[in-house]
Amino acid sequence: MASASEQSPAILFTAFEPSGDDHAAVVIHELRRRHPGLAMYAWGGPRMAAAGATIVERTGDDAVMGMPGYSKIREHQKINARIAGWLDSFDAPNPPGPVRPTVHIPVDSPAANFPICAIAKQRGLKVVHMVAPQLWAWGPWRIGKLRKLTDQVLCILPFEEEFFSKRSVPARFIGHPLFDIRLDEAALDLIGAGFGTGTPKVALMPGSRPAEITKNFPILLEAFVRLSSEFPGLRGVVAATKPAVESRLHEIAGELRSRLGAWPENLITVHGQTDAVVRWCDLALVVSGTVTLQIARQLKPMVILYKTNPILYHLLVRWVLTTKYFTLPNVISGEEVIPEFVPHFGGARPIAEAAAAILRDPKSQQAQQLELKRVLERFEGLHAGPLAADHIERIAGLPSSARVSEVPRTRTGMPTLLPG
Repeated sequence: MASASEQSPAILFTAFEPSGDDHAAVVIHELRRRHPGLAMYAWGGPRMAAAGATIVERTGDDAVMGMPGYSKIREHQKINARIAGWLDSFDAPNPPGPVRPTVHIPVDSPAANFPICAIAKQRGLKVVHMVAPQLWAWGPWRIGKLRKLTDQVLCILPFEEEFFSKRSVPARFIGHPLFDIRLDEAALDLIGAGFGTGTPKVALMPGSRPAEITKNFPILLEAFVRLSSEFPGLRGVVAATKPAVESRLHEIAGELRSRLGAWPENLITVHGQTDAVVRWCDLALVVSGTVTLQIARQLKPMVILYKTNPILYHLLVRWVLTTKYFTLPNVISGEEVIPEFVPHFGGARPIAEAAAAILRDPKSQQAQQLELKRVLERFEGLHAGPLAADHIERIAGLPSSARVSEVPRTRTGMPTLLPG
């Protein structure tokens, strides 16, 4: 059989989280538009499938953040073995597809994707990282591994190109896929009209991973209850990512009934309507993640938290972290423009107090909005989907007639690092 370099190009995407599914879908859609016949396979989710990829295995439904447990490690070891077997089966008499992959696109999740990159490299595939591993935040000693396991890193945060280029890793800043999706403000307003009226309006963003929902939603719910006692007209909406998450939120609330009472009458849940909930709200209480940029995009004030196991943090995590801030708006800005409680070891009181202070102070709200505008300016003029497709075309040897013209390189700055 022909080697990877001698056959028609084909792409393998691997993504293991909902955000990875979103990011990859933007690029897959653009590649499908440019190359209707291009073979694209994926270990991925529903958005990647809708964008035009052939899903080999569904992933991302039970993603974890941080240190995975033994069962999750074993699960990914089995996935790695299946991917290796699947790639090797293209040499068999009845291959699983018309064209063997020639390029591997790992999307975020470096702990899960690094072994797959090694598998791909061993079989002669090129590797293009879509979403740079956050080595600037923790585990910078992995830079040598990344250098061996990539042909190109596509960076979605403005300071990452400089960070990786200084360490001899080929990298380009392409912007963030989130900002490629146009917002229909009139449609979002129409959806938000169904969420009810009240003042102030507060959104709760509990995350998408099962473990983070279990740890953080009780804090969000209690903070909302506390705010309700201070603001009689308060109205709230919980933005769940899917129906199963919505059900889990009510289950958690039931477990807290003896302490917090029944589900608040002024709080509803919706799923799959995050942008509409952001458009509707005056303030968001957010579990740290990509959604913070989704909120920043609409210039809405927020308070960010992420509850962490204190023992694990002090024994291990704190020693491998190298950045002063954790949440994306603050990391990009280089200062704490948004109140962040990350890592958070306490209860809901400080979250509620920070939110109440912002809700009472229009100047504080305006100051956040001004800083968020400055964060967004770092992404102006960049379209991640088309620019990612440009680089993938080049690596894969695809025709480049639709390639986006180069954008001027701008000074993007570096994250604020901890001393030592």
